Amino acid sequence: MAELALPALTMILTMILTGAGLFFFLAGSAGLIRFPDLFSRLHALTKADNLGLGLIALGVALQAETWAQVGRLALIWVLALLAAGSVALLVAGGALAEGTARGRHRP
Repeated sequence: MAELALPALTMILTMILTGAGLFFFLAGSAGLIRFPDLFSRLHALTKADNLGLGLIALGVALQAETWAQVGRLALIWVLALLAAGSVALLVAGGALAEGTARGRHRP
């Protein structure tokens, strides 16, 4: 009986974490569509999507067979965090330099 309880608990926890990750992905996508300006949209994408990816990676890591697979998932998440922050910074800086950050265009 105890042998069946641990895999079932792991599967349930995986489904909960993956579902929560999908929720944050959907929230970030909704923010991209609904928010009025560039900075709000970037905030929604970088924060919600990175949290969603982290929760999904954690859920999948529970199903991993080796520590090497868990390490790869962690590396993917860390690289996505770095990439999202860097790209958001570049997009926001470009919009500020161009004058189109809040819907205003340079003459």
